[in-house]
Amino acid sequence: MNYKEIYQRKLVSVEEALEHIKSNQEVVTALCGCEPVTLLSNLHTIKDRVENVSVVNAMMQKKYEFFMNPEMKGHFLLNSWFYSPGPRAAHPQGTVSYVPLQLHQFSRKRMGYRKPNVFLGAVSPMDKHGYFSLSLSTVLEKDFVENADIVIMEVNPNLPRTFGDTHVHISEIDYLVEVDAQVPTLEQPVLSEKDLIIGNYAADLVEDNSTIQIGFGSITGAIAQCLGNKKDLGLHSEMFTDSVLNLYEAGAITNRKKTLWKDKFVTDAALGSRKLYDFLDENMAVEFHRSSVVNDPAIIARNNKMVSINAALQMDLTGQCCAESIGMQLFSGTGGHKEFITGAMDAPGGKSIIAFYSSAKDDTISRIVPWFEPGTIVTTSRIDVDYVVTEYGVACLRGRSVRERVQELINIAHPNFRDELRFEANRNMIW
Repeated sequence: MNYKEIYQRKLVSVEEALEHIKSNQEVVTALCGCEPVTLLSNLHTIKDRVENVSVVNAMMQKKYEFFMNPEMKGHFLLNSWFYSPGPRAAHPQGTVSYVPLQLHQFSRKRMGYRKPNVFLGAVSPMDKHGYFSLSLSTVLEKDFVENADIVIMEVNPNLPRTFGDTHVHISEIDYLVEVDAQVPTLEQPVLSEKDLIIGNYAADLVEDNSTIQIGFGSITGAIAQCLGNKKDLGLHSEMFTDSVLNLYEAGAITNRKKTLWKDKFVTDAALGSRKLYDFLDENMAVEFHRSSVVNDPAIIARNNKMVSINAALQMDLTGQCCAESIGMQLFSGTGGHKEFITGAMDAPGGKSIIAFYSSAKDDTISRIVPWFEPGTIVTTSRIDVDYVVTEYGVACLRGRSVRERVQELINIAHPNFRDELRFEANRNMIW
């Protein structure tokens, strides 16, 4: 077949591509580094002819007018399952709502509710066999490409070509839009002294030959930096960031001792610097798979010495963990937090680490609290919480009674709040 001729027949302008979006439709988009920036930047231009369009996304990288502008209410609703700064800011005006689902179940459960009408994504250029690469995200992309009525892809030469379950044939795509857009990036965090203290405490818990999952942010970035002297670590993680690349360059990650996908980095999304994207380009040592695989706790648990490393916003004295809201106000989302904690705890020799600052707002608010205020979301239940780390040390909750958990957590709380926490624990019989 002449794939170049087929390519030319499917090539359209941005305006022509957006004509295929109608009122009352479900539009699903690719995520993170594969966010279709050009299409989403122009989505608001069809406002006057559409109503009630659902746009499904997570970790929106840019503040697009279709949900940031209050005038878009009633025309578009961003249904996000992980808030970033844009959706967080736009939520009060009613143009954004949250979808509470775990990643490994997202595609199946969302499609069980609504059939996807249109999929908007971004791919690296076509090869001689007619295949494109989904590049930096396979969280849900392939599931929705296979099930959407219409598939529209931006072809971006700046996207790396990656391997694993990333290939999409031109026969599966209805329309192509050529762009030369900058790929969304994530700056490496500036690490504080407090970050590094937490990082060292957490790193001490990670043994050589462990397979790790690690997210993004200053605390997890500090933990990654402090893992630099470990030997033969492996990666099985929903997110591949510069912290992972740094560990590889330091010789700490080799993937040689993994029991599942030996010798391979395994992930379902990457977000970071241009240097990271260049590393991923045509790198056979990195495999991207769907979140229904990477984030499945049963699959995660097949990694010997699996260690999940995650952050949190608050924890109560019994070990309930909130990683997504501040009271009733949603801050981020469930993500893979619970999935990797559950998988790690079921893995042979597995561990889970939850790390966060002991206090907020210049030490005026404790992040370890007697109980959550009404509306606070419990991301991970207390029965699943293992190691907890703050700048004041490590608490192990595994197998502990409530009384023992209270003492462990007070020991790593900020000193300003320890007496108050003890008083409230006794007054309310938290034992």
